Amino acid sequence: METLYRLDPRFTATQHLRIDGVSKVYPTANGDHVVLEDIHLEVSSGEFICFIGHSGCGKTTLLNMVAGFTRPTRGEITLNGVPVRHPGPDRMMVFQNYALLPWLTAYQNIELAVKSVYPQKTRQRRREIVEEHLELVGLTAAAHKRPAQLSGGMKQRVAIARALAIRPEVLILDEPFGALDAITKEELQDELLKIWHTHRLTVLMITHDIDEALYLADRVVMMTNGPAAHIGEILEIPFPRPRRRSQLLENPQYYDLRNQVVDFLYTRFGH
Repeated sequence: METLYRLDPRFTATQHLRIDGVSKVYPTANGDHVVLEDIHLEVSSGEFICFIGHSGCGKTTLLNMVAGFTRPTRGEITLNGVPVRHPGPDRMMVFQNYALLPWLTAYQNIELAVKSVYPQKTRQRRREIVEEHLELVGLTAAAHKRPAQLSGGMKQRVAIARALAIRPEVLILDEPFGALDAITKEELQDELLKIWHTHRLTVLMITHDIDEALYLADRVVMMTNGPAAHIGEILEIPFPRPRRRSQLLENPQYYDLRNQVVDFLYTRFGH
C-alpha cells in the first residue's frame, strides 16, 4: 500500500524509551504507600502506546516520571540510553485541562514554548515555526484569540501544536480528549494520527476509552489496580495503518480485542 504520509528522517529505529524496574513509593503517616511496583516496558521509536486502567492505578504517575516531573523510588527510565532526571524538550506533555496561559493568544502560547527552547532562533524563524504548527492543527484563523475565546477542541489543538512546535522525541498525552464531545474527540484522534505518521513521534497516551485505545495504538498497556499497580497485560493491535474507523467496526477481530480489554478491566480487575 502506498504510504499516505511523509516520514520525518530524524527519527530512527535506534531511538527508544526504556522503563526498567520502576517503582514509586510515597511515605505517609501510616507507612509507605506503593503506587507502582516493578514496571518494565520498552518502547520503540515511533511507537504509539496507550495506557489503560482504572483510576488510581498509577498511569499518570508513570508518565509524570517519563516526563521528568518526578523520579522513580526504584528503577530507572532512560531515553536513548540517557537516564531521565528532569523535564526536557525531548519529552513534551499535553494535559486534559490544556494548561494554556489565559492572558496569551493561541499564537503567543506556542511562541513562548518555541522561544524558551530555541532562544537562538531569529524572530522570523520563530514566527515561521508557530505559523506552521497553527496550520498543522487547523487554527490559522484563530491565531490571535485567547483561550477564553476558543472551544475545548480548539484549546486542545493549541496545546498539541505547542508541544509539537519544539520537536520532541516523545509526546506524552494524559487523557487529552477526555473532556471533549464525541464528534470533536474523533476529529482530534484523526488529526493526532496524521501528525504522528508525518513526524513519527513516539507517543505515550493515557485513556479510559477502550475504543480510542484500539483505534490509535500499536500496543495497549493494561494496568492492574492500585496500590502497588503493575502492568497486567500488553495487547498487540494488529490492524494495518492507515486505519479507517468504519472498517475497524466491521472487523470481528476488533470485537475480540475489545472483549479482552473489557474482561481485563471489569472481570479480572473490576472495582
